[in-house]
Amino acid sequence: MTSDGSIQPPRRPFRYSTAAGLAAAAMIVATVTLVLHARVAMTGAPPGGESLTVAAVSYRQQESYERPVSYLGLVVAGRKADLGFEIPGQIASLPPRQGTPVAAGDVIASLDDATLQAQRRATAADLERVRAELELARLKSDRQRELRDTGAVSREAFDETRLRARALAAQVEAVTAQLASIDIELQKSRLVAPYAGVIADRYVSQGAVVSPGTPVVRLLETTAQEAHIGIAPARAAGLVAGERHALTLRGNSFEAELLTVRPDVDPVTRVATAVFALPPRARALDGEPVSLTLTETVRAVGGWLPIAALQEGQRGVWTVLKLQPEAGRFQAVREAVEVLDVQRDRAYVRGTLSPGDRVVAKGVHRVAPGAAVVVAEDH
Repeated sequence: MTSDGSIQPPRRPFRYSTAAGLAAAAMIVATVTLVLHARVAMTGAPPGGESLTVAAVSYRQQESYERPVSYLGLVVAGRKADLGFEIPGQIASLPPRQGTPVAAGDVIASLDDATLQAQRRATAADLERVRAELELARLKSDRQRELRDTGAVSREAFDETRLRARALAAQVEAVTAQLASIDIELQKSRLVAPYAGVIADRYVSQGAVVSPGTPVVRLLETTAQEAHIGIAPARAAGLVAGERHALTLRGNSFEAELLTVRPDVDPVTRVATAVFALPPRARALDGEPVSLTLTETVRAVGGWLPIAALQEGQRGVWTVLKLQPEAGRFQAVREAVEVLDVQRDRAYVRGTLSPGDRVVAKGVHRVAPGAAVVVAEDH
């Protein structure tokens, strides 16, 4: 009874409430466990206790395999040169910018030829004067020859006129040669492209005074590009000029003819240089990387399997599931393998497999070791 006269209900012992809580917790755990087991049974095993159907592939053992090997090189212009003038002068014209295409015979740059033109006009006038004097001397010599026969002109005067005509003829030849020399200098005042190409660089600006041999522009040939690729000397010895090989440029593959293999070894890289002729459709840039793909044979016992058949095990060990025959079906058995090479979607492996063994080709994550399976197809 309480202080206000009411009757207090009796309290339940503490041990009874604790036991009830533990019983409820145990019931919840059991229910969750049953649900999880049911879910695993629904997703991990086929209904009705049927065996899982898998695709299989046979392990075919071989003594060696072939693999592609890439060698890196550079695109090189067939011809490249720093062009300059043979005579001194002031630059009158230049290409507008780098990258300007030019054809063979096009005038790339020119010098101010005002002085040469004036010299040519003066020399041409001298030539006309000397020719006129020569013509007059020859006419006078012909008349004196007739008068000499009659005795009207002395022999000495005739010889003097005749020899003067010969001297004037020699002077005509000298002035003609001088005029031709000025014409040559006028030609040299224009820088002409020796081959079709692209202006790669300009070393001087318009208005600059240059001396003979000073580089003015750099010209790269674009019609006969080559690929210079470094190859191991032992491998380069097996290459034959004229053969076609696969080259790769910017991810695109094409065939190119081998022109030659240089007879020396680079002192820095210790490789031989193979020179290939690039086809016109390659449209490469000078100095751009290009690679050569060759096939080499590797002596190693093993066999090819799909990458999907491999499963990473503990401590980095790769495994496969071998199909062991048992009572008309197959049992999945784990086998360890070593991956020697990978090419696209297959791997060259060796391990505890025997020649002719069949392994699960794909979906290995769905098959547990020791599980019974049915083979649906062979690869």
